[in-house]
Amino acid sequence: MAIATCFFTASLPNNTNPKLINPHRSYHPSSSHHLHLRLSLPSPFPSSPRHHHHHHSDHRLPLFITTSSGGGYGGINHPPPSGGGGGDSSDNNNHNGDGDSAEDKNREEAMMVLAEAKRSVESVPQDLAAAIRAGRIPGAVVSRFFELENSRFLRWLMQFDGFRERLLADDLFLAKVGMECGVGMFTKTAAEYERRRENFFNELEVVFADVVMAIIADFMLVFLPAPTVSLRSPLAGNAGPIAKFFHNCPDNAFQVALAGTSYSLLQRLGAIARNGAKLFVVGTASSLVGTAVTNTLINARKAVDKSSAGEVENVPILSTSVAYGVYMAVSSNLRYQILAGVVEQRILEPMLHQHKLMLGALCFAVRTGNTFLGSLLWVDYARLIGIQKAHEEHKELTD
Repeated sequence: MAIATCFFTASLPNNTNPKLINPHRSYHPSSSHHLHLRLSLPSPFPSSPRHHHHHHSDHRLPLFITTSSGGGYGGINHPPPSGGGGGDSSDNNNHNGDGDSAEDKNREEAMMVLAEAKRSVESVPQDLAAAIRAGRIPGAVVSRFFELENSRFLRWLMQFDGFRERLLADDLFLAKVGMECGVGMFTKTAAEYERRRENFFNELEVVFADVVMAIIADFMLVFLPAPTVSLRSPLAGNAGPIAKFFHNCPDNAFQVALAGTSYSLLQRLGAIARNGAKLFVVGTASSLVGTAVTNTLINARKAVDKSSAGEVENVPILSTSVAYGVYMAVSSNLRYQILAGVVEQRILEPMLHQHKLMLGALCFAVRTGNTFLGSLLWVDYARLIGIQKAHEEHKELTD
């Protein structure tokens, strides 16, 4: 008996064009290999002149065996993985029934997208190229990068690492920034009026300080907790354990992990702590600017209108700034992490990823409500800890 292996094939249809609907949806090329074997058997008939004419050749039975290997090497000029060696050889040897490792699959998908686009790994940014070589991102992310490059503005914006990671994870990221900053001033002003009512104009300086702080912080509230495609390279070996821990935490505690990536519960809690520390700095700094401007306006008003000198007080800069930093680190941090990682990425986007207009409208409505709620919570929090007082209470104290 003679067994001859003819060929392995793993073909990708010509019309395949992977699109990144969501960062957690990986592009899956054809993963079936067809093993074509031909079984050659000797003739069961005796060799005689009488039968020689009809059974001169052996009977050959074609045998087709289909095997699954989770991604294959067809179409990509890569040699099959070989065993042996040390270090990372375990990744190359993971072909027992479950197919290639997630890193191998990601790498092959990305290389297929590059080949389809007639691009080389060297033609993309260094961090993206390193992630492709390491198998940390699927082909859908590379496809998304090429789509974003079609826009001159987005191509310029993706030169900056933080924007590139967020645009690759969410194609509505810029729209959400515009929503937050565009409606922030109006919703916060409306919330201030809702809480103060007839005292709104009497407490206008305090209202102005709140709005200024909010506008400065709005951008960072969208930017920091936004889900990302992590393109960060590993830290140096001499980095401390705390630095390594926070380096491996996601940017959003609730974001969906890409194929080949996973986050532990401790890492997700670390994302909340890390973003909380950043937002504390942002909130404190923005409040320092806002209260400084407010005090300048109050002093100018006192100089012009002597009768208002007893009615209007300067805003305490240090206590207000620290209080706002704490508020940002706790309330704003948790609300925006849940909004971006749970409500938008896990609920709205999977349901409406093919209806971008409706998705954008719902994101606008949810973010507007969240901004208004945040303004209400800040006024109550500021009065609770005593850094702001209602106008009637202030008037009773001065009488």
